[in-house]
Amino acid sequence: MPIHYYIIIALALFSIGIVGVLTRRNAIIVFMCVELMLNAVNLLLVAFSKVQYNLAYTNNKATTAGAEAQLFVFFIMVVAAAEVSVGLAIIVMMYRNVHSVDINFLNR
Repeated sequence: MPIHYYIIIALALFSIGIVGVLTRRNAIIVFMCVELMLNAVNLLLVAFSKVQYNLAYTNNKATTAGAEAQLFVFFIMVVAAAEVSVGLAIIVMMYRNVHSVDINFLNR
């Protein structure tokens, strides 16, 4: 699959995430849109690492090029999982205190 397909898909996912963050007022949906943007970046990192591996493999059959980006994506996903747990806990605590997850109401 050519790299420009991955770029188009990642651009679409990132654009959906940006639009969701800028237009929605529900804290949970904004949080999901941030995660969507993060996954779009992860998709691009993996796609570019695959392209780098293919280019290096043509020159040297015993190569590990591109593995660093995939390890980086793994660590990003671990941090994102921790972010989700902390973020959802904060949203639940705000809902318990305010009885709303509207961002405009929480700014006051």
